Amino acid sequence: MRTRITRRSALTIVAGAGASMAARRAWADNPSGRVIYPVAIPVYQSQFVADRIGFFKEAGLDCKLIQGGSGVKTREIIASSQGDIGIGDITHPMQLSNHGRSARVLMPVDTRSNAAIFIIRKDLFDQGITTLDALAKWKRPDGRKPIVSVSSLGGTNHVWASYYMETMGLDDKVTWIGTGNVDTMMGTLKTKQVDVLINSPSILKDSVEQGWGTLLFDGTDEAVWTKYIGGKVPVTSHFCLQSSIDKDPQKMQAFVTALWRATQWIKGHSPEEIYDAIEPYVGSTSRDANIFDCGVMKKVTDYDCIIDAASFERGQKVWFREMTGIKPLAMADVVNTSFIEAARKAYPA
Repeated sequence: MRTRITRRSALTIVAGAGASMAARRAWADNPSGRVIYPVAIPVYQSQFVADRIGFFKEAGLDCKLIQGGSGVKTREIIASSQGDIGIGDITHPMQLSNHGRSARVLMPVDTRSNAAIFIIRKDLFDQGITTLDALAKWKRPDGRKPIVSVSSLGGTNHVWASYYMETMGLDDKVTWIGTGNVDTMMGTLKTKQVDVLINSPSILKDSVEQGWGTLLFDGTDEAVWTKYIGGKVPVTSHFCLQSSIDKDPQKMQAFVTALWRATQWIKGHSPEEIYDAIEPYVGSTSRDANIFDCGVMKKVTDYDCIIDAASFERGQKVWFREMTGIKPLAMADVVNTSFIEAARKAYPA
């Protein structure tokens, strides 16, 4: 059966299309967006995919991705309103809210950390320092405690690694320092300025292959995570200031919709395909190491992108403790689910 289009219906279609195009042009004229990520590793791949595959552009956003240099610096950029949306440990928006810069988590990235991997100097491992307990008992040649490096003090690596060490009663047996981006972190371990580096699977793989690092403790392992953490927890999140939402909710919806679509794209593609898409953003480590990391991320990514009460409650023992200095917050005071709910409705998984 052929559909008959009358002159009136044709004019209606044309008029509707014209209005849609006009609205799209008006949105396209909006100011560009600034998206902030800490360092060049695949844990932040949802932002990279949204940019490289074109989801930001399809949402009407002309985005510029900016590397903050660490999670803490990313938080500072968002706090100063120099960035629209950031990605990093969920404690960052909590810290902002605690310090008078009301912030909101817009959507979670993962269900457990993929960056709580303790990488020890190969020469120390060969000397028999093969456990965290052995590390805590060891002293540097000058008598100082072992030096443990994270990207930034108060960042994701530090928050989760220190929780493991606290639980084991070892947190005061080491000295924590922040060493910045991927290149500098790897360099400090390679040159023996630090004894342990805590970071991602890609950095572990590169350090092992180059012969100057090896695995000491894997805090990302599902069995280890379940033993110490108890189950699903939103570790990394996309976040913004509440004032950014108040100023331009349409723009924030566009960000979240693009990131939701990027997450679903990641779910449907192989680690090799993901790496090929995000390669310009993760060039500090090798192709093989990044593909390995992308594979790990596929296992821990939160494809529902919804924080539930149980997972939030589970994370409180890690977030709200003396080390972080974060005063307890109710889930409703830090998590805004309205944007991800709208995105899921517009683009069902």
